[in-house]
Amino acid sequence: MMLAIFWSREFLLSRPFLWLLFIVNFFGTVYGYIWYESQLAATLETHPVWQIVFVPDSPTASLFFTIALLYFLFPPKRSNGLVTVLRYIIEGLAVVCSVKYGIWAVSMIVAGAWQGSELNWQHYMLMASHLGMAFEALLFFRFMKAGAVSLIVATGWLLLNDTVDYTYGIFPYLADQLYDDLDAVRAFTYGLSFFSLATGLLVWRFRKKV
Repeated sequence: MMLAIFWSREFLLSRPFLWLLFIVNFFGTVYGYIWYESQLAATLETHPVWQIVFVPDSPTASLFFTIALLYFLFPPKRSNGLVTVLRYIIEGLAVVCSVKYGIWAVSMIVAGAWQGSELNWQHYMLMASHLGMAFEALLFFRFMKAGAVSLIVATGWLLLNDTVDYTYGIFPYLADQLYDDLDAVRAFTYGLSFFSLATGLLVWRFRKKV
């Protein structure tokens, strides 16, 4: 019974916990963009500027969730149509992007290690943090306003991102051992977009409304 308290709406939506989660995600997002610094610089040197937005996948997912937390901390007092639509889109992106890239990063690290890539403490830290991304997004989707349409629109962004990544070669850096399996990685990435949509829809179907 005591553990159930930590899964309750009262605990999860309490301001102290929301602020803690916001701070953790904010600094995690900043760290994520720093992690992509070399790839961002290389992309700017060799690719059109418009492609830069498609490079940092995980930190952008974390950014969407961080912004979504602000809606809990500072609920809009007056919501016109544009504000409401924007919230729905951000929450939809927060869910499907966090689930997808949380699972994707862990899968690529494990796949690389399976083929002989050496793991270090950063890999274990990344696996834990990315699993946390996926988990927290699904956990808090119960309390969000976004619905099925928002998830579908957000999945459209994921599929666009996948297409740009693997058409122009700006997908996240992989372990050297995985580049000869790029076709499989591409197929897995596209499949994970649809899996993230299905998972989000499943939670949406059974979630409790705030």
